[in-house]
Amino acid sequence: MNQEITDLIPQRPPFLFVDKIVDRSDKWIKTSLKLSGHEDFFKGHFPGNPIMPGVLLQEALFQSGAALMSGIKDSGLGVVTRVQNAKFKSMVRPGDELLMEVELVESLSNAHYMKGTTKVLGKTILVLEFTVASV
Repeated sequence: MNQEITDLIPQRPPFLFVDKIVDRSDKWIKTSLKLSGHEDFFKGHFPGNPIMPGVLLQEALFQSGAALMSGIKDSGLGVVTRVQNAKFKSMVRPGDELLMEVELVESLSNAHYMKGTTKVLGKTILVLEFTVASV
């Protein structure tokens, strides 16, 4: 477990989907997650043909967004309130390393509008837009 990540976001194993921060600024963050292949979700999704569930790919981007929000003064706990334009372009398999980038597009009051992209070996796996409310 990476102390840098756990200092920024409340999630913990086995529901932590960010290994490290690769780079960051005030408006974007790049993170990664290396999949060992021993994660529990691979055992049941799907036996003999394991792929990472799309909802967990989204969660990894949300957690990356939470790490970005930790740099926003008084942002509080971020709760995802909307997901739109999610496009899954390929599958993620055991041994893959996710490279994620989340951009803060705009903040209005307690709402933060973000865009996220996940890549594996330079190939885009997922793109989406999401809104987080600070509570």
